[in-house]
Amino acid sequence: MPLPVLSVPTKKKKPSLVLTLSTTGVLVTGGIAAYWFITQGKPLSRDLPTAANVIPQDALFTVSLTTDSKQWKRLREFGTKELQTELDRNLVQLRDRFLANNGYDFQKDIQPWVGEEVTLAVLAPDAIKPPSKPVATDGKVANTQQMVMVLPIKNPENAKGILTQIKAPKGGNWRDKRSLMPSAYRTYQGVLIKESDISTGDKFSATVIDNKFVIITDSPKATEKAIDAYTAKTSLAKVPGLADNFPKIANYQPFAQFYINVPISAKIASAAPNRQLPAQVLTQLQNNQGLAGTITLENEGIRVKGVSWLNPNSQRTLAVENNAGEMQKRIPAETLMMLSGGNLQRTWADYVSTSQGNPLSPLAPEKLRTDFKSLTNMDLERDLLSWMGNEYSLSVVPVVSKAGADESFRAALMFMVKVSNKNRAEASLKELDEVMRSQYQFRIEEKNISGKLVTNWIGPFGTLTASHGWLDDKVTFLTIGAPITEKIISNSGNSLSNAAKFQKTLPSELNPTNGQFYLDVDGIQKNFPLPLLFPNQPAILSSTHSIGMTSAVSDNRSARYDIFLSLKKLEK
Repeated sequence: MPLPVLSVPTKKKKPSLVLTLSTTGVLVTGGIAAYWFITQGKPLSRDLPTAANVIPQDALFTVSLTTDSKQWKRLREFGTKELQTELDRNLVQLRDRFLANNGYDFQKDIQPWVGEEVTLAVLAPDAIKPPSKPVATDGKVANTQQMVMVLPIKNPENAKGILTQIKAPKGGNWRDKRSLMPSAYRTYQGVLIKESDISTGDKFSATVIDNKFVIITDSPKATEKAIDAYTAKTSLAKVPGLADNFPKIANYQPFAQFYINVPISAKIASAAPNRQLPAQVLTQLQNNQGLAGTITLENEGIRVKGVSWLNPNSQRTLAVENNAGEMQKRIPAETLMMLSGGNLQRTWADYVSTSQGNPLSPLAPEKLRTDFKSLTNMDLERDLLSWMGNEYSLSVVPVVSKAGADESFRAALMFMVKVSNKNRAEASLKELDEVMRSQYQFRIEEKNISGKLVTNWIGPFGTLTASHGWLDDKVTFLTIGAPITEKIISNSGNSLSNAAKFQKTLPSELNPTNGQFYLDVDGIQKNFPLPLLFPNQPAILSSTHSIGMTSAVSDNRSARYDIFLSLKKLEK
C-alpha cells in the first residue's frame, strides 16, 4: 500500500491552509515536511521531483511525499497510536480533497502509473490583501485557497484515459464550457481540462500536461497557473538561488522534501488582520528568498537537512563565522537542554534587526534593554554584550535531589561565554555583584572550588541563588538556580559531548558549525511542565526521545541546518 491514506474511511471536510501545513508537521513529528526541486535545462535526476516544472514560481509552500510503500511502512514504526491516528486523519483529508472527491482510487487508478513522489503546492493568492469574509453556500463555508496536486506519470501506457475515468464528484455535475467540446471538457493553451461544479461552490479540475503530469486542483484558476508555469517556463525550477542551493541538501530517495517561499509568505502574514508586520520587519524578511529541505527515515528516527538563502537582489550578506562546537565539552553530561552559538554579539544584532518594533516577536529588544536598565542600572549592550563576541551557550542542568533533602530548585539555568575582553568582563561582573548586594540585599561570597574562585549570590533567606566564575582565562559562566558549580568545575571528562544520547542525537555532518541545539525530551517532560507551543504538541513530544540541531553558514548568501529527531518505536 503506497500511502496510508487509503486505509482510512473517507471524510468530507476540506482542510484549511493551517491544517494542511500542520499535517506536514505531524509527518516529521515536529512540524516539518518537504520539497525537492528540479533545475531547468539540467539533466533530470530520479532524486528530484519533476513536479517543480509545473508548479508556479510564486507558490507559497510545496511538499513532495514518496509513493514508496516500504518507506510509509517504516514511518509506521515510529510514534504512538495517538500520533498515527492524527497522521491518518490529516492525510485522509488531503486524499479526499484531491483524489476521492474526484472519483479516484489510489491503488486502482493512480498506483499503476504514478512516479516516485506526489507533490502538493499551496499557491499564492492573486492579490495579497486582508481577507474578506468567506462566502457561505447552503450553510457551508467556501475555501478560497488554491492548492495543486501534481502526479508525475512514470508509465504513460497505464495512464491513458486518466481524464475519461474521472467520476463526477458527489453533489456536482461536469461542466460544459464550450458546446463544441465533449461534455465536461474545455481547453486552455491547447491543454484539455475536465471540470465540475459542486453545490458547495468548489470547482474540481483535472488535466494531463505533455503526457508527463496529471494535475488535480479544486480551482480552475490554479490549473491554468500550472499550465502557464510549464509552457512559459516560469515554474519553481526558475526560483532564484534554488538550483545553486538545493544540491547542498540532496539525499538519495528521501521520504519527503519541501520548499517555502519566504518573501511572499511574509507579505501574506503582514496582510493578516491584527497581525500586520512593521515595514522594517517586512523589509528584512524580503531579503530572504527561500527555505528548502529533505527528510529521510533512519533506524532511530527522522533526519532533516535544510538550507536557506538570501534573495539575489538583497544587499544583506551573512557573516561566515562557524565558531561554535566547544561549549558542550564543558557542560555536564546530564544536561536536558543546550543552545549554543558562535558569536552572541552578532546573534543579538541579528535578532534586533528582525524583531525591533515587531509585535509578533516573543521578546521585544526594546523591553529587554529597558528592563535590564531598570533592574541593574547597567546598559545591556555596552556593559555586557560588548565583550561577548565569541562562542556562548545556554543550558538547563538538572540536580538529582538527595533523599530527605529540601531542594529549592530542581535544575539550574547556566550561561557560559568565551569573552573577547577579560578586563571589561571582570569589571562588569563586579559591578553586577555590587548591584545585587546594594539594591537587592544579596550576600556576596567567594569560594574556592578545585582551585577556581567562584562568586556566590546568597539570598536574604540564606539560599544560594546564583554563582559565577571562570573556567579558564577566556571562559566565564553564570548559573541561576540549583547549585551546580562543583559539577561544572570538576567535569573530569563527564561532559555532554561524551554522553551517548547526545552523540546519537546531535547531527555531526556540519563541521565547523555556528550553532547547536539539543533537547532531551524524555528528561524535560519528566521534570518540567511545558507550555503549548504548536499543534498536536503532546502527541508529538510523547513520541520523541530527543532532538538535535546543528547549523552552519555555507557562504555569505546561504546557511545550512541539520536536524535529527530520535523517536520512540510504536508498540506492536
